[in-house]
Amino acid sequence: MKTVRDILASKGTDIWSITPDATVFETLQLMADKEIGAVLVMVGGNTVGIFTERDYARQVILKGKASKDTPVREVMTSRVVYVKPDESIENCMALMTDKRVRHLPVLDQSRVCGVLSIGDVVKAVISEKQFMIQQLENYITSG
Repeated sequence: MKTVRDILASKGTDIWSITPDATVFETLQLMADKEIGAVLVMVGGNTVGIFTERDYARQVILKGKASKDTPVREVMTSRVVYVKPDESIENCMALMTDKRVRHLPVLDQSRVCGVLSIGDVVKAVISEKQFMIQQLENYITSG
């Protein structure tokens, strides 16, 4: 069974963050440049929130706020859901579904060491299932 650590080993552990005082526009520029859907909001190495495309749609656009004038601290999600490196991919999928989140920061001894997206998790689950199917097919045809 694959774990969060396995995914991070293959995808990398890049962490993109901004400060709470950064504007939504600056944050969106970073997200576009890095081709990511979420950015951690951090102060001195501590995560204080997360800003996602969903936050932008619901907290900025739909409320008529200006991206260049709005600090991220006003629109970020402050209740961040985390996972640990040894967490199974299946548990991550269940957590994302239950909490309705698409990004999970990974904490290793109180330090953020990566971020998983729903795409990362789905890709890992599919890969694991395809491997299992291949093994079963090989077993059936070799008998």
